[in-house]
Amino acid sequence: MKLPRSVSGRLAYCVTILAGFALPPSARATQLKLSSKELEFGKVIVGKTRTLSATLTNTSKKDVTISTVHCNAKAFAVPDLKLPFTLAAGHQVALEITFHPEELGQVTGSILFNHTVASLKVQGQGVRKSVLRANPPSLAFGDVQVGDSVKMLVAITNAGSSSVKLTDTRVLGSGFVIVGLVSPLTLEGGHSFTFTVKFAPKAAGSEKGDLTFSDPEDPNLVIALDGTGTAAGHLTAPAAMNFGDVIVGQSASQTGTLSAAGATVKVRSVSSSSPEFVVGGLSFPVTIAAGQSVHYKVKFTPQKTGTASASLSFKSTASDATVTEPLTGTGVSRQYVRLSWKASTSKVAGYNVYRADHSGGPYTRINAVLDLATSYTDASVALGQTYYYVVAAVNASGVESKYSNQTQAVIP
Repeated sequence: MKLPRSVSGRLAYCVTILAGFALPPSARATQLKLSSKELEFGKVIVGKTRTLSATLTNTSKKDVTISTVHCNAKAFAVPDLKLPFTLAAGHQVALEITFHPEELGQVTGSILFNHTVASLKVQGQGVRKSVLRANPPSLAFGDVQVGDSVKMLVAITNAGSSSVKLTDTRVLGSGFVIVGLVSPLTLEGGHSFTFTVKFAPKAAGSEKGDLTFSDPEDPNLVIALDGTGTAAGHLTAPAAMNFGDVIVGQSASQTGTLSAAGATVKVRSVSSSSPEFVVGGLSFPVTIAAGQSVHYKVKFTPQKTGTASASLSFKSTASDATVTEPLTGTGVSRQYVRLSWKASTSKVAGYNVYRADHSGGPYTRINAVLDLATSYTDASVALGQTYYYVVAAVNASGVESKYSNQTQAVIP
């Protein structure tokens, strides 16, 4: 039989033994059993009531009549238990125990059922009305992807006139962390302190918690915390980049792609293991919706000859928190062709230089202005190519001579 759980406004404190009869001594030790040996009510404002539950079980094979309940501290009561009450063999009853302090200070007592057959230690502390206020009074972080985090500001204020020293600060609930607050904290009257609470879920699912501040003479200030962890997305690994041969000091660029799958992914940063490879085209953090992609540029500027290898590391909220991309390229020496020829025996104004990709032409002029010297440097050559050159003299009237003999240059 379960008793009513409501508490009457006119509490009848158990300070006397209620009418009934005692059980035989042989039955007192085994017939009634409480679910707990002790109830801790904590801090309760004077004049207020806190209720806790306990279960009383008849462990014998016979019905037991509960005829007396004795409370040796008037702040504690069992207001809903109507005596005498018979508890059937093997049955149990839920009891509502109340703590109603009338003055400040610690209160300790015992509640005895049928004299000493079953006893329950009870204790609590009467405290003054709290002067602490929280703004906001609770924090709801909403949906946060596993691997990501959300921060919220909260301020606590001492609304009283005297200082309050918060000696105990506790956070309950997975994934909730205090940032910027060190305990103990002393708040002068009328002053506030603002700090941050971060929610970084470790797994998908709803998370609830409490942020509790305690002062030796005040009731707890409790800030409710709530958030939901959502499944992380997947960041596809970008394809490897090979820049091939690049002249030392010059640059070559390629485009890369990052794609999200399953859920939105926030890419927080990217780092390169070598200064020869530089990433551009993205401003971090960048958010990629599921099924979408973003593009970026990688520039390779070799500083010396030889093969260069490196990798990019993308850090994100994805299930694979770090994704890497291998990079390779080869720095090669700058190549050019140095041409020289004998001066014409005729009076000339200068020379034009011509180049062809095939022996015998067709030839294309490569000097922008008339060359007054008898030499020319062609720096616009490509690796692995073969070029064919001829020179023509130009007189003062702008008339050009026949081409000179052809010369060949192979660029390794």
